Amino acid sequence: MYMFQNLFKKTDYKKLLEDGAIVIDVRNPGEFSMGALPGSENIPLATLGGRVNQIKERKVAVICVCASGMRSGIAKGQLKSAGIEAYNAGAWTKLIFSHFE
Repeated sequence: MYMFQNLFKKTDYKKLLEDGAIVIDVRNPGEFSMGALPGSENIPLATLGGRVNQIKERKVAVICVCASGMRSGIAKGQLKSAGIEAYNAGAWTKLIFSHFE
């Protein structure tokens, strides 16, 4: 039973942000311009690999978002493999409605 206790652990994104985390939106610029989480940075998934060292130098947790959670999941994996504390918050709209009310 204990092996599943963290399987559905809910991440406190509000606390992460209060502690200095940044939000990276990995959608393309056209999608980002149609609406985005206030304060988020747009780094499209296709260009994220070239920015990993720059992100790592900031020494903060990263919350990844996109349109559905697919691209942000890939981004989380890339960042974690580089030693960056990263989270997949899924759709940016879900994050804004679920964690910032």
